[in-house]
Amino acid sequence: MNTRKLERLRELMHAQHVDSVLLNRADNFAWLSDGAESHINIATDYGAAALLVTSGKRYVIANNIEAPRLQQSDTLADWEFVVGPWHEGQTRLVQKVAVGVLAADSPYPGAQDLADQIVPLRFRLDELEQERFRHVGAATGRAVQNAARAVKPGMSENQIAGLIVAHAYANEVTPIVVLVAADERVFKFRHPLPTERKLERYAMLVLCGRRWGLVASATRLIHRGKIADEVRRKADACAAVDAAFIRATQPGVTLADVFQIGVRAYAEHGFADEWRQHHQGGLAGYQPRERLATPTATERIEGNQAFAWNPSIAGTKSEDTILLSDKGTEIVSQVGDWPCTEVDGIRRPDILQWE
Repeated sequence: MNTRKLERLRELMHAQHVDSVLLNRADNFAWLSDGAESHINIATDYGAAALLVTSGKRYVIANNIEAPRLQQSDTLADWEFVVGPWHEGQTRLVQKVAVGVLAADSPYPGAQDLADQIVPLRFRLDELEQERFRHVGAATGRAVQNAARAVKPGMSENQIAGLIVAHAYANEVTPIVVLVAADERVFKFRHPLPTERKLERYAMLVLCGRRWGLVASATRLIHRGKIADEVRRKADACAAVDAAFIRATQPGVTLADVFQIGVRAYAEHGFADEWRQHHQGGLAGYQPRERLATPTATERIEGNQAFAWNPSIAGTKSEDTILLSDKGTEIVSQVGDWPCTEVDGIRRPDILQWE
């Protein structure tokens, strides 16, 4: 395992004067275990197993349902398993190995809540995480693009969502967010849960894909026939705003600094107030957004971090996942021959047209 992660967690434990930390959240489980997956229900933040760390030992807390699967994980080979019957719950197992003052990454009886202090430990990605993020980003981009190319007029939003899900699993990512809007719903809703509305001409497809706990995001737009001038103007402006966000994402600046540059770009392209209608994205990693960029976000950007910006103007949106590393800025979810527009040297996805 990555011993530096364990060191950082133990440094936090020492600073907070705690002797044991229980990690019940699936994102923290994946982070500390180098990609092992504790979740069964993807609709919850909590896994079906936990990690418990003391100053000298590390344990996997699991019931007899989950233990056999997790014991096959290479990244957990040097962890000690504490296993109990599924019907007895977790408490007895935790009590068996926890020592001294207990903390946790979520509410837990008798434990200090260190959730807010643990999350930043995940922000900087090691070399393995960066390589995996490139893989997850590319897989997510391929999945949503392949789904988009398979869409036919007359399909319902739910059918289109089914295409996204199928292509996500075919590319070995779990679809944890799937949004689809057809025609007028693209203009009405920033978070369009799919419905039975049937597609006529215009659609937006959104996917957040997860593997090894890491999450990449991508949005693609498709249109049948000629694109209306107003939609084209909005799409070009949105791409320019997205490029401004990406260009501004550099080590040393704060999320608020990047946010303000994006807000100015909205105004420069004639849509000054559109940023108020939806968040603009921010730091990515083991959540679709680890930290949102806001006017007051003080987190300072460092190298070896991931970001996903998602500017939107009613009826259009631009979204991909980027990796800021020693190689520079990589747009990891931008793949294949999807049509793109270039803004000051930065390529952004355009609307795919079909007849």
